Amino acid sequence: MNDHSTQGNRLGGKVAIITGATGGIGEATAKRFLEEGARVMLVGRSAEKLRATRQRLATEANLAVFVGDVADETATAGAVAATLEAFGGVDILIANAGTEGLVKPVETIQRADFEEVMRTNVVGVWLGMKHCVEPMKKRGGGSMIVISSIAGSRGFAGGAPYVASKHAVLGLMKTAAIEFGLSGIRVNAIAPGPIDNRMIQSISAQISPDDSPAFRVALEARIPMQRYGTNEEVAHLAAFLASEDASYCTGGVFPIDGGFTAA
Repeated sequence: MNDHSTQGNRLGGKVAIITGATGGIGEATAKRFLEEGARVMLVGRSAEKLRATRQRLATEANLAVFVGDVADETATAGAVAATLEAFGGVDILIANAGTEGLVKPVETIQRADFEEVMRTNVVGVWLGMKHCVEPMKKRGGGSMIVISSIAGSRGFAGGAPYVASKHAVLGLMKTAAIEFGLSGIRVNAIAPGPIDNRMIQSISAQISPDDSPAFRVALEARIPMQRYGTNEEVAHLAAFLASEDASYCTGGVFPIDGGFTAA
């Protein structure tokens, strides 16, 4: 990877809420934001995982945690309130919490499984936006970043709940960008392709349980850069979109997929 010499203080004085903070992308984004001078609230469902994530980040300064489910409105409101109490405001929302769900044909998906994916991936994003708007307005603006997927613009067999949810969050993002524009709140989506973390491992194990390494080889062959991306590469893009370097970027979908969707 290239050396990212721009790391420094691009987010100095900013306060960020990161949901799904115990996942690979969430933790890498928290690390990058702390390096850029931000104060960060980590939100996740597991107190144990949050403790472990905090230990790996190896800092008590500028970091707090909140245990809650993003699809629970009381919990989301609580996470925002805890952020205001800890850090005095909210400037950045990274709506990263998400689940891949089960990979099954449309006709065999159970309603409960479908709805669980939509709760986390869509309702959770909407609630984060809803409760961060007023605090951001009080700060004179902000940046909301939704972690979508290349599945937000195309389908794949067996992925109905996940694909539908990622299409939906792009609609939410575009609508919010229009509504919040005059308030100085920018809203964008990052659309990762295959990223080398737990989620793609789960998907590959479900699609090819007998030979998931072969699945990876076949998928990498379809990527012009011939490799999976990293959590850190997604974090670098999030840092750009959160910063004033992206001051005229709103309503956009930013692929990070090694050229997968260009092919």
